[in-house]
Amino acid sequence: MGVMRFVVQPEEMLDEWPEVHRAYISGLDGRVYPTRVELDGNIVECRRPSSESGKVHFTWPVPEFGRPVITTTSLREHDDPYVLAVELARGKICQIRDQLASWQIVGMKIPDEFFVPHKKAHQLFAKCVPMQDRPREASQLATEAITCAFQAAEILAGGYIQQRLAVRKRKTPTLPVLLGCELGQAEPQPEWADQICPAFTAAAASIDWKLIEPEEGNYKWELIDAQVEWCLENRVLVKGGPLLDLSEDGLPRWLAQWQHDFFNLKSFVCDFVETAISRYVGKIRTWEVASHANTGGMLGLNEENRLALLAGTLEVARQVDEEVHLLIRVIQPWGAYQSNGEHRLSPSQFVDALIRCGVGLSGVNLEFCVGFEPNRAMYRDVIDLSRLIDQWTILEVPLNVTLAFPSSADADDNAMSGLTVGDSNWKDSWSEESQAAWIDSIVPLLMAKQSVVGIYWSHLTDAAPHEFPNSGLIKADGTPKLALDQFVKTRHAHWD
Repeated sequence: MGVMRFVVQPEEMLDEWPEVHRAYISGLDGRVYPTRVELDGNIVECRRPSSESGKVHFTWPVPEFGRPVITTTSLREHDDPYVLAVELARGKICQIRDQLASWQIVGMKIPDEFFVPHKKAHQLFAKCVPMQDRPREASQLATEAITCAFQAAEILAGGYIQQRLAVRKRKTPTLPVLLGCELGQAEPQPEWADQICPAFTAAAASIDWKLIEPEEGNYKWELIDAQVEWCLENRVLVKGGPLLDLSEDGLPRWLAQWQHDFFNLKSFVCDFVETAISRYVGKIRTWEVASHANTGGMLGLNEENRLALLAGTLEVARQVDEEVHLLIRVIQPWGAYQSNGEHRLSPSQFVDALIRCGVGLSGVNLEFCVGFEPNRAMYRDVIDLSRLIDQWTILEVPLNVTLAFPSSADADDNAMSGLTVGDSNWKDSWSEESQAAWIDSIVPLLMAKQSVVGIYWSHLTDAAPHEFPNSGLIKADGTPKLALDQFVKTRHAHWD
């Protein structure tokens, strides 16, 4: 077993750093190793089965930027512990330098203001490296270098977004990207026309099988029918699904009796997919067939069985409607869930295996739901997100993106999944202002990416039961949040 050791200074930060146990190690090919984190005083030990070099990913408090994930450069095992802050500074500075070179090669003009924090980050890092025999002082300087690096990254990403959007709009005045919202379990309301239509060009009717067929053969389509009809009447493009939630508690309870009979289980699943798509032929042209397919958990199915199940359902869906667009949703697209040792395939490998089955997958929906613990993505900055989108383009399939971000850390009685809002707050705090600001920073980046064809917010209103606490655009009392107004501004700026 391999182990990497890191010294943390100041020691007292360990008292308010619960995310330390979610650190993990990835290889040069991006594969995430099963990782176990242990604490020995102020030493963090990351253990994994391999002794190969690897990058370590830590959630780290950065002044002015909350608690984002930062990745070290590739490190080898070493007898003496690394000074963690120094290695995180090295990793972030190298990432920015690599991204800078990549964008300069394609002709991007670098904003002049970028070079001030970029140079300062290098200067601070140069000072802290020879001071590692005094880890407390070195960590302080490294933390300042990390802050400057994040400032530089924000400016660099802003310049990229501005220039890429200008290029896209010269080619197409109206961007060919859907901007939508998932309706969840909300009943259509009279005020939706004034709330949804100015903000979005699309909506998703969330078809939850366990609510539609709580008992075998007893279907309840009324809510979905109403949502679909509302979208059609208001000329809002409608997407359906996800039809299958392959998480641990995502499917009807009565299916559990078929847990050890894969043939019959697959038959029931395919029958529901066929029934749903047949019901809305001509009304819904895009279907999200499954979510949590890569992370799994449903009835103990392994990766091989999940791939076989998905291939079968996609084939059935294609038989019902040859022209329909079929997507699957990828949870935790960075693959951090692999650190628990229960998955062999990375998220992109899982999707690639499905594509190779030849079942006509039309695209992938990447989920970026930040701030929800324990099984959703940790916060990453815009540069990290940009690089991930670029990596997924290698599969050469269109990308959709689903976003969620809490407007409050308060408990939410309507939460369905047991997820809670974590402590890894974005910048200052979880608030309506930070929710709107996060949308303003992330959505333009996604619009700048040619491979992204659809951007969806995860939930419309906090009044309806939903998976992500406090993530709606409308409060439970019907009052719009600042985030909804931000979507209106975004649509007017780039679509109208």
